Amino acid sequence: MECVCVGCRVKPVLSAFINLFECTSIISSPLSSGNRFFLTAYGALYISDVQKEDALSTYRCITKHKYSGETRQSNGARLSVLDPTETPPSVMDSFQSGEVQVGRSIELPCIASGYPNPTIRWLKDGRPLPADSRWTRRLTGLTISDLRLEDSGNYICEVTNSFGSKEVTGRLNVIEPLRVTLSPKNLKTGISSTVILSCAVQGSPQFTVSWFRNTEPIVPDQHFSIQGAHNETLFITAAQKRHSGAYQCFATRKGQTAQDFSIILLEDGTPRIVSSFSERVVAPGEPFSLMCAAKGAPPPTITWTLDDEPVARDSAHRASQYTLSDGSTVSHVNVSNPQIRDGGVYRCAARNSAGSAEYQARINVRGPPSIRAMRNITAVAGRNTFINCRVIGYPYYSIKWFKDGTTPLPDNHRQVVYENGTLKLSDVQKGTDEGAYLCSVLIQPQLSISQTVYVTVKVPPLIQPFDFPPTSIGKLMYIACVVSSGDMPIRITWRKDGQEIVSGTSGVTIETKEFMSSLQISKVSLQHNGNYTCIASNDAATVSSERQLIVTVPPGFRVQPNNQDGIYGKSEVLNCSVEGYPPPKVVWKHAKGIGNPQQYHPVPLTGRIQILSNGSLLIRHVLEEDRGYYLCQASNGVGSDISKSMMLTVKIPAMITSHPNTTMAIKGQNKELNCTARGEYPIIIRWERGDTVIDPDRNPRYSITTNPNEKSDEVISTLKLKPAERGDSVFFSCHAINSYGEGRGLIQLTVQEPPDPPELEVREVKDRSMNLRWTQRFDGNSIITSYDIEYKNKSDPWELKHATRKISPTNNQANIVELHPASVYSIRMYSYNKIGRSQASKELTISTEEAPPDGPPMDVILQPMTSQSIRVTWKAPKKELQNGVIRGYQIGYRENGPGSNGQYSIVEMKATGDSEVYTLDNLKKFAQYGVVVQAFNRAGTGPSSSEINATTLEDVPSQPPQNIRAITVTSDEAVITWSEPPRMTLNGVLKGYRVVFWSLYPDGEWGEMQNITTTREQVELKGLEKFTNYSIQVLAYTQAGDGVKKKNDPGPPAGIKAVPSSATSVVVSWLPPIKPNGIIRKYTIYCSSPGSGQPVSEYEANPELLIYRITHLTRGKQYLIWAAAVTTAGRGNISEKVTVEPAGKAPAKILSFGGTVTTPWMKEVRLPCSSVGEPTPTIKWTKDRSRINGHRNILSNGTLVLRSVKAEDSGYYTCTATNTLGFDTIIVNLLVQVPPDQPRLTVSTTSTSSITLAWIPGDNGGSSIRGFVLQYSVDNTEEWKDVFISSSERSFKLDNLRCGTWYKVKLAAKNSVGAGRISEIIEAKTHGREPQFNKDQPLFTHINSTHARLNLQGWTSGGCPITAVLLEFRPKGTWAWQSVRTNTSADIFLAELREATWYELKMKACNSAGCGNQSSQFATLDYDGSTIPPIKSARGEGDDVKKLFSIGCPVILVTLGMALLFIIRKKRKEKRLKRLRGEREIGRKCRESCEDKATIPVTDTEFSQSVNPQSFCTGVSVHHPALIQNTGPLIDMSDIRPGTSMSQLTHSFHNRWKKSAHSTRNRYSSQWTLTKCQASTPARTLTSDWRTVGSQHGITVTESDSYSASLSQDTDKGRNSMVSTESASSTYEELARAYEHAKLEEHLQHAKFEITECFISDSSSDQMTTGTNDNADSMTSMSTPSEPGICRFTASPPKPQDYDRGKNVAVPIPHRANKTPMNDLQKRDTG
Repeated sequence: MECVCVGCRVKPVLSAFINLFECTSIISSPLSSGNRFFLTAYGALYISDVQKEDALSTYRCITKHKYSGETRQSNGARLSVLDPTETPPSVMDSFQSGEVQVGRSIELPCIASGYPNPTIRWLKDGRPLPADSRWTRRLTGLTISDLRLEDSGNYICEVTNSFGSKEVTGRLNVIEPLRVTLSPKNLKTGISSTVILSCAVQGSPQFTVSWFRNTEPIVPDQHFSIQGAHNETLFITAAQKRHSGAYQCFATRKGQTAQDFSIILLEDGTPRIVSSFSERVVAPGEPFSLMCAAKGAPPPTITWTLDDEPVARDSAHRASQYTLSDGSTVSHVNVSNPQIRDGGVYRCAARNSAGSAEYQARINVRGPPSIRAMRNITAVAGRNTFINCRVIGYPYYSIKWFKDGTTPLPDNHRQVVYENGTLKLSDVQKGTDEGAYLCSVLIQPQLSISQTVYVTVKVPPLIQPFDFPPTSIGKLMYIACVVSSGDMPIRITWRKDGQEIVSGTSGVTIETKEFMSSLQISKVSLQHNGNYTCIASNDAATVSSERQLIVTVPPGFRVQPNNQDGIYGKSEVLNCSVEGYPPPKVVWKHAKGIGNPQQYHPVPLTGRIQILSNGSLLIRHVLEEDRGYYLCQASNGVGSDISKSMMLTVKIPAMITSHPNTTMAIKGQNKELNCTARGEYPIIIRWERGDTVIDPDRNPRYSITTNPNEKSDEVISTLKLKPAERGDSVFFSCHAINSYGEGRGLIQLTVQEPPDPPELEVREVKDRSMNLRWTQRFDGNSIITSYDIEYKNKSDPWELKHATRKISPTNNQANIVELHPASVYSIRMYSYNKIGRSQASKELTISTEEAPPDGPPMDVILQPMTSQSIRVTWKAPKKELQNGVIRGYQIGYRENGPGSNGQYSIVEMKATGDSEVYTLDNLKKFAQYGVVVQAFNRAGTGPSSSEINATTLEDVPSQPPQNIRAITVTSDEAVITWSEPPRMTLNGVLKGYRVVFWSLYPDGEWGEMQNITTTREQVELKGLEKFTNYSIQVLAYTQAGDGVKKKNDPGPPAGIKAVPSSATSVVVSWLPPIKPNGIIRKYTIYCSSPGSGQPVSEYEANPELLIYRITHLTRGKQYLIWAAAVTTAGRGNISEKVTVEPAGKAPAKILSFGGTVTTPWMKEVRLPCSSVGEPTPTIKWTKDRSRINGHRNILSNGTLVLRSVKAEDSGYYTCTATNTLGFDTIIVNLLVQVPPDQPRLTVSTTSTSSITLAWIPGDNGGSSIRGFVLQYSVDNTEEWKDVFISSSERSFKLDNLRCGTWYKVKLAAKNSVGAGRISEIIEAKTHGREPQFNKDQPLFTHINSTHARLNLQGWTSGGCPITAVLLEFRPKGTWAWQSVRTNTSADIFLAELREATWYELKMKACNSAGCGNQSSQFATLDYDGSTIPPIKSARGEGDDVKKLFSIGCPVILVTLGMALLFIIRKKRKEKRLKRLRGEREIGRKCRESCEDKATIPVTDTEFSQSVNPQSFCTGVSVHHPALIQNTGPLIDMSDIRPGTSMSQLTHSFHNRWKKSAHSTRNRYSSQWTLTKCQASTPARTLTSDWRTVGSQHGITVTESDSYSASLSQDTDKGRNSMVSTESASSTYEELARAYEHAKLEEHLQHAKFEITECFISDSSSDQMTTGTNDNADSMTSMSTPSEPGICRFTASPPKPQDYDRGKNVAVPIPHRANKTPMNDLQKRDTG
């Protein structure tokens, strides 16, 4: 059934006070919301699924007042329930617009009707409602709780059924509640100020604002004005004290009201001075500033005067003014260059509308005094007056005042003369104080100056009090304003409410005489009400007096009430309007009945009855009980009350009092409809069918009868239908009409009959079921009670039918199940209501669909194929379970390991027969998979087979180990840790780990790649290069092999060559990839023949061999060859492709590649040059176009071997392969790396505890610098400390040094070859010096007879903290010293002294920079505290001799010792020089022979073969500034590069030998000269022998190759510079160079060098001493002396165990000899 909505309407004005209490039916109990009955929030009753029995009840709604509890019941309503008809939806109740406050709830009604029942959908602003728990959809509408502003919008209710749709739209406005903020909240200000109140309103728009003061509405006048778009601003101009009070701002909108208030307190705002300046004296040109601060309401304005004249405004006089936050006004006057005229009395005056205040003080400017011209003064009687004596200049003696030239002032209590010369007259009196006043200024004892000023006294007016007597309209009024005192002339004016009154207007006349003015009103009226002010003024002042006039008026009728007729149910206004002053109050009274009124009672004012603002009475919805007499009574307390009565007659309009709302009829039977009406006669009754008036004359099926009811004044009318038809199911209405209105009764007639048959359709057909849907077009106006469905096989008769009975009428569809697939059925249907059964529906014929298979595939088998694939085989399901033709299969597989989601992945394949096979690819490695198989046909998929498991094969790990960390343990050891790769990436059983590592150098060089295998997750790497970066990779491996390090594929081979080697083969060579990105597992060689159509051939080559021979090729056919590297990550990019053609006779080709080869010096280098060709090619190597021989060997395979390469071996090497058919060439660029050159070291800055160094690196020797070694030591020690510095640094700060100390510093660079030359040793001193005693400080602070207190604070630290103070004292004339040591800087006591004794005192204060000394004498006091005289020295002969002996003895002993030492050293030197002459002669001959070859470069070959041993020597000068390592200074040997010409070395030797003869001692930079000679006569005096066996070029050598080094000096550029400026050269490299030449002999390749003796010169004499190094052990421990002289070195064959130690030249670590040169010399002489 359809739905129905019954309205219970409450008047909007009462809706806020009324609650819908309940809805009741007469038959049943009160209705509760729920089931089929719903009560809406706005009073409607909604009945869903209306039943026939609902028509049997009468419905009423009951309301209850919230506050009074009064309940009222509506009239009854009946339902007319008809059988549903198919109708489009309609909306019975909806909303148009609404406005609700935020936070409240609202129900938007949308009650729909239609058949079938419509569905309801809500939209907001064209979009479906969002998901929100605040939105509740009900059958009655949409409820929104906790409203928000964003809920505002257009809401659409869409109702839809199968016959159409309908929508209604309404607007919901959610508004915020009104909030009012009035500011300022509280204000205290002064009288006459302007007050502004701002009313800020938030919330609902379109509000109105009203203002109240002390709960009374504010009426705008001359003081009050209201402004703003919403009257939100209140201005109070010239506020008076009476305006104080509580001000309220009300905001109102549609019943909403909000307010806020503010307290305004108006007080006397007369200004007062709160801060001021004082009197002062200034000199001309001395700037001064005056400040004056005042408070008042409103904030005052400050002005300045000087001697009653405004202060000048110019560049020298500036004034400023500003207002503080507390309302204070501050003003300044600044005078930048005051002169005498700027002196005087300065006055600051603060003024506002409430009054004024002043302050004054004199500012005196020094200069000759004078008096400015003084103007006469007018004073006001009764007030105070100040007279300033306008004196300028300063100083002056006094200022005096005289009245009338004779009377000195003051002479009474009202006169005061201030010190600044100002005269004050208090309460000025006209007769007494008027006159001439003389100001006399005494500027010198007998000289005074004066000025006279005349004071005139004016008397202000005084108004006698007056008042207005009470009066009323029409009376006369006379008021006089009399001035009782004051100077004439006096001006008198009148004002009303602040406006001046003009005589003769508005009936007011003003008459003014000399000292009186009268106000006359001939006929008083209401317009004369107001405040009247009398104002009197003269030259002295203006005064006023204000009074209020109030005019009263008794009440009177403007409109009198008259008798009226009221119509029942309509609104009626009873007119009554009155006037008077004060406004009268109107009261209405009522007397019931239409006869003479007996007793009046006040009319109760409710929402239905109320008094309008003009006094009229409004009655909404007039009732019968409202008839009777009404009295309008008015009073205002003036005169008598007035009243007037009237009668109200209520007329009843025609109305229907009784009729059936709904009624039923059976089709084909007669039916009567009755209707009862009442009202004022005459009444006419009319019947209508729908919108058509029924005329029985035209339609004989209808008849109408109308009769009056004898028992009442009602009329009864009857309509008869003969008979009822289906078309009569409409609304019939009866209309009652009279002169006062019309009433209508609506009757719904329902004609019932059996239903029409349903329209049946098939919605869906399946294999074993079908879904039917039907539509019931007409139910016969009776509810459908059930449906029957019948179906059968198409070939069977209906007697064999199957039936589904009594289907619920609420259903419109049904499923027929348990059918057979691919079968044909016939179906029909019936519908039933209370009247009977319908005819059968149209018969339908339907065929069922196929069904999915009912059985799974059989014999499923899994077989793992690879680490990522499994093969699946199976057979088709049984035939009887296939349910059709099998179209294909679905294979589902899933991983069963931990972490898998358990979901199957599905692949599909077409069926090929009874047996099937499929391979699953791209599976996870070493993972278990479960597999199921399903068959499908056109209908769907059948059941799956049982799950079968299989595991893929093992593979290498696909991810490297995680969390790799490298921790350095020492400079050459590191620990590498990691964690296991994720389990899912192992792809097998983990067997262990492989660690691959190599060094990375700053220039991009890589070290040798190494690897370590371990089963742990940690490995220790030992023997690493110090201060070097390493690249480390860790991989895991399984049974299948090594896992990945990186997922990058290797790069292409860096080069490739392919040359023919025979008629059927070619040889391919290639270079490794520049970026291998991993370990190369193999190389793949590709060979193809373009155009042959044959596939590409692939060959695998060993990664260690970069060459491969491809055989079985076709002669004369061209082939394309290319290669690719393969790692565990996969196959890399291919190389370029080369073309080759096999040939029987092939020209010479080189398989090796040219390019650049880099190597450290002293290594063996092999340059390959593999060649092929027929006939076999010959190989030739050249270097820089010169043929190669000597120590460079060429092997049989063409490889060039270079042993112990040096810098001169660098260059371009060319290999040429030649045969009779051609030649081929490659070029190799060899780069030999050597140690780096010395850096240039300087001192940047110093402090007390640090030295900052900077340097510029030298040449890097062909290899990037990998770090620096900085060594430093204290100047007088040899304990060197090492600091290792990064290669990127160019400065370093040495911290934590000793204060005031000299330090030696040196620096060396390191590269991949080794340590290079050290820098010059530089010296630097930290800031600070030794302590000193301040002579300005007293040495003793206290001395008595037994104690003395020393002032240690007199010591200055010199910048370094004092660490100790040593005191020594003794009585004068004694030998024993007493010592006291302290480390405090406070005073110290010397105790237990002898009284009356002179003492000697020595003090020493020490810090890290040194010690300072101070000596003194002091005497203790005598026992009585007196001082003792100084000791007088006796000048006797004995004392002088004693002093002379004590001084002379030490001098004589020292002189004798030095003479003896000089003689001994000289003799030793003469012997030594004789022995050296022979050596010098040999050296001269060697140099002469060397100079002859000065321009010829000496090569290794010439050294070993071409040079005559009798005439060849070499000289090398080198410098040893000492590179620091762990044990001390080192001798650097990298200055002279290998390959330097011997002539250059010899020239250097001569220059430096000459320089050394005149050099001074330098302990920080020593230069050595190494000389090598080969002569037929051995040098026995200064040489040690090379002990060799064999001959060289036919000459037997038994004593040969002597090496001597002489120590020379560089000039010291001064200790202050801290840096030796001469460039240093090396010794040791040239020593090694000579060593390398000697090593050409097989027996001397690993010889040891030793220092056999040294001749060290003494800078103080010409003698030389010798020394030996007994502890020398090869070059690594060779020691060098630090004193000037000559050392000789020997080379001896090595021991067998030392054979391998000579392969690399080591940097020696020398140390200072322990034995003194004198002891060494004595031993040699003795030996």
